[in-house]
Amino acid sequence: MTGTVAVLRGFGPVFALLFGLQFISMGAMEMSGPFWPIQIRGLSASESVFALAGVGVYVCPMLGVTLTSAFWGRMGDRYGNRLMMVRALAGLAVTQLLVAFAQDVWTILALRFLQGACAGYIAPAQAYGVQVTGGRDRAGLFAWLQVATNVGSLGGAFVGGLILDALPFAAVNLTAGAICALCAAVAWASLPVPPQGAGGTGPARATNVSPAPATGISVPGLLTLMGLLLASRMVLQVPFALYMSEVYGAQHWITGLSYGLLAFGFVVGAPVWARIFEGRAPVFVLGWSVLIAAGCLVVTGLAGSIRDIGLFAALYLAWGALLGGTTPVLLSLVSAATRSERQGSVLGLAQTCQQGASVLGIITGVVATQSFGLEVAFPLVAGLYGLSFVMALALWLKSRHPFDKGEIL
Repeated sequence: MTGTVAVLRGFGPVFALLFGLQFISMGAMEMSGPFWPIQIRGLSASESVFALAGVGVYVCPMLGVTLTSAFWGRMGDRYGNRLMMVRALAGLAVTQLLVAFAQDVWTILALRFLQGACAGYIAPAQAYGVQVTGGRDRAGLFAWLQVATNVGSLGGAFVGGLILDALPFAAVNLTAGAICALCAAVAWASLPVPPQGAGGTGPARATNVSPAPATGISVPGLLTLMGLLLASRMVLQVPFALYMSEVYGAQHWITGLSYGLLAFGFVVGAPVWARIFEGRAPVFVLGWSVLIAAGCLVVTGLAGSIRDIGLFAALYLAWGALLGGTTPVLLSLVSAATRSERQGSVLGLAQTCQQGASVLGIITGVVATQSFGLEVAFPLVAGLYGLSFVMALALWLKSRHPFDKGEIL
């Protein structure tokens, strides 16, 4: 805890507020996350409707984010990322309140899609963070924002469970909506407007265009690698509980604990990776990305082949720690390779790629396990990490050639 406080103070009080807003708002959004199947099953007229809606309730908001994040990113570059953060939080508040009163699965799916389309909070928060910190230690910045998201998600799910034990499901969404509305008000009242030209707003962009950073890395390549890594992770999103039940005969609390170890490993690992990569050249970071992808391949391959639940849990924790060196680090490279006045656009595009890859990963996992059985889940994950390894290796080899200028956005 002391280390976390020191890091937040090092970035400055504005980032501490940004960290708190991300922690609280993302926690609020995850209060209902683990419990949607319960609500959907109660409202479904048949098992086929439940099967479709049970997946759609998670995929629809991702599709909404995928289709709109790049647009909201461009709006952030034009009108300010602070405004886009307030807009996203307000949108989340309104849609959460509407979902609370929905009593039809198709209405819920439509509102969940609208929720994703109106959201897009994380990308402008990242771009705003780059603005207020002056682009200092981007790997650490993105790592700690991701830590806020993961810890908030874990805490939100716990609080949501406590509410659901005592009150109807609607109370979870009503509480989440109220929290998001409060966060929007705090963001509007407390977050300062960055000075014009700091990545910005309005006419300053026309007269203060920063030179393209010469990083020698390919932004499309980084986005592709990030997408592969996320798709690999999301394959197990739906079949995980069934896998634990069928393979290990695990009780629900053991399944939940094992699943949570992935997020816990990420929370522990992300700041460590950020310190390792702080101030390092892109070629160094990409070299480690090759090793991290290889490590994920080995860990998931072993997790799918063993039958000792204690060792499985340890491997899941190690997997989470390795993941802490993936998305935040790659996002920092994308940001560093992007002109300051285009941070919102490119980070919005990155969010689109992440959500699209997550949807593809979920669909791939569901189709594969329903077609070939649960035993193919981990080999499929390991195979996708093999592709990630090849992609990371290609980017690393390309970055080693000084005559390669890379692709700057």
